[in-house]
Amino acid sequence: MRVVFLEDVQGVAQGGEVKEVKNGFARNYLIPKSLAVPATHNALQRVERLTRQAETDRLKRIKDTRALAEELDGVQVNIEMRAGASGQLFGSVTTSIIADELSKLTDRKIDRRTVELAEPIRELGASDVTIRLLPEIDASVKVLVYATGTEPTIVDEESEADVPAEEALEEVKEPAEPEDVAEPSEELEASD
Repeated sequence: MRVVFLEDVQGVAQGGEVKEVKNGFARNYLIPKSLAVPATHNALQRVERLTRQAETDRLKRIKDTRALAEELDGVQVNIEMRAGASGQLFGSVTTSIIADELSKLTDRKIDRRTVELAEPIRELGASDVTIRLLPEIDASVKVLVYATGTEPTIVDEESEADVPAEEALEEVKEPAEPEDVAEPSEELEASD
């Protein structure tokens, strides 16, 4: 079935495009949700106007999404979970839990599918998680999982990285000062 897309359908077509799609997809999904209309003579006459409207809608959605990404970028999400003495969680932190917490923080609906998590978090501690709002727009948030009954701590990246790694290695490699080595031998000589 040939249809004219009224709005962008991710992975299928942009708004204003005329495309051939399967009959069932058009009748059961696109047309009932007002995402497309059959490509009749009248609909084809409106293609140019639909294309302009879809472009303005797309630009507005991208602008709103960028604002949300800036709001989310660098945010710390605290999640309280029951955990054992070894730090293992009784359960796990999933994309749904993270999306719900982000939704509470921003007062906007965050879809769980936008949260990129290789596997659920099963231990206490902090993790960096990417939120992919659109294919070209993403944000990075810090997820802190803490045990029930304890207080969450603020993860400050600057305090963890005060000393560059190279300087930290040099401090470990430095030999002991000669004064420290000489003191025990002087005490031995004095006792003789």
